[in-house]
Amino acid sequence: MIVPFYTFLLMVAGYLLGSVSCAIIVSKLMRLPDPRSEGSRNPGATNVLRLAGYKPALLVLLGDLLKGVPTLLIAHALHLPPMAFVGIALAAFLGHLYPAYFDFQGGKGVATFFGVLLGLHWITGLAAMATWIVLAMLFRLSSLAALGAAFMTPLYLHWLDAPLPFVSVAVIMSTFLLWRHRVNIHNLLHGMEPKISFKRTSPS
Repeated sequence: MIVPFYTFLLMVAGYLLGSVSCAIIVSKLMRLPDPRSEGSRNPGATNVLRLAGYKPALLVLLGDLLKGVPTLLIAHALHLPPMAFVGIALAAFLGHLYPAYFDFQGGKGVATFFGVLLGLHWITGLAAMATWIVLAMLFRLSSLAALGAAFMTPLYLHWLDAPLPFVSVAVIMSTFLLWRHRVNIHNLLHGMEPKISFKRTSPS
């Protein structure tokens, strides 16, 4: 059937695009410390921010955000059913978490989570990003802001009458985010989580 074939192709494309680690690529191109072996050892924008400052971190953030969008926009253009979006969204998100190009060791998925949401249901994507920004400004804790956004996202989709499959995939992705932040949750509970800072820190 044509629709499942297109869905399969977009899932594969989404996973391969999600597997592109912007943190690693930006760090190599700019001759910065490897985020996999320095700082928190997480290849994401927050660790790059701590290691190298806001300019490379912004590049990483934009790259990770945008790679969750293209395949879902194509899905919209093809008028695929809601269940197809579930597979395509998860493929892009899991590509970031478990990238094929980097030994399946990826980032925590926050920026790609937002990008997938923008492609899935843009109003919810903006609401989730706004939640992160507000919490980050209030508490200066990136992980706490991510957890708050993850918790609220399925609720936003429900309140905005999004299709049930969209709510379901948001619950799945939010659960992955909670799991990937388990160390951060431990640190938050014990008051050891580092706060957001725009000052470069010395590599450990």
